[in-house]
Amino acid sequence: MANIVAVLLGITFGLGLILSGMTNPAKVQGFLDIAGGWDPSLGLVMAGAIAVACVPFRLAGKAARSWLGNGLSQPETSTIDRSLVLGSALFGVGWGLSGFCPGPALVGLGAGYLPAIVFSIAMVFGMEIHNWLIAAQRRRAGN
Repeated sequence: MANIVAVLLGITFGLGLILSGMTNPAKVQGFLDIAGGWDPSLGLVMAGAIAVACVPFRLAGKAARSWLGNGLSQPETSTIDRSLVLGSALFGVGWGLSGFCPGPALVGLGAGYLPAIVFSIAMVFGMEIHNWLIAAQRRRAGN
C-alpha cells in the first residue's frame, strides 16, 4: 500500500511541476534573469509550495513515524557551514545554467527530454564525486 501511495504522490508532484512550468528550462532561466526579461511567476509557485508545505513539515517535526508508518529522521545539524554554502552555490549555478533542479529533471528524464537526461547524468556523477570526497575526508580524519 505504501508503494502505491508513493507512486500516486510522485505522479501528483510531477504533474504539479509540469503545470507550473518548473520543467521548462526557459521559464526557470527567465525567473533567474532579474536583469533582463524577468518572469516572476515561478516565485509565486515557490511561495505557494512553501505555504502548502509549512503545516505538514511542522507536524512531521513532532512525529516519530510518517502517515504510512515509515520512520522520520531530522537533519543531523542546523549549522550553516562551508559545505552547506558551497553545496548551495553549486546547486544554484547548476540550476541557473541548465534551468533544471533535481525534481523537474527527473520529470524530464521520464519524458525522454535530452537536456534533462544530460542534466540527470551530470547530477548522478556530482553525487558520486561528493560521496567520494566525503569518504576521503573521513579517511583523513581517521588517520
